[in-house]
Amino acid sequence: MMTKKEQRLRRSRQTRVRIAIQRVARLTVFRSNLHIYAQVVSDDGGKVLAAASTAEKSVREQLSSGGGNVAAATLVGKLIAEKAKAAGVEKVAFDRSGFAYHGRVKALAEAAREAGLQF
Repeated sequence: MMTKKEQRLRRSRQTRVRIAIQRVARLTVFRSNLHIYAQVVSDDGGKVLAAASTAEKSVREQLSSGGGNVAAATLVGKLIAEKAKAAGVEKVAFDRSGFAYHGRVKALAEAAREAGLQF
């Protein structure tokens, strides 16, 4: 029997194979209990083009509570979209890393879409 983490990693591998076929940059998300992290990775998977998280000092100053809530994820989604557009990336594939598309992951994705990223 696989643990919860092993199941999530198995799902993420399947997703990354499908995204690699698309040959487009991917917006990958990792969430922990305290923080949420987002990165835009190049289409060959070798370079991080943009990154944002609730662990950054500038983001922590804007948040009244910790980084483990939907409001924080929305802020990170807007920030990653701005950084990606500054790096010249408009179109990405969303890689949720095996996490359910719900709550903080969904809030980050919707905020990034509203800020101009296409996926």
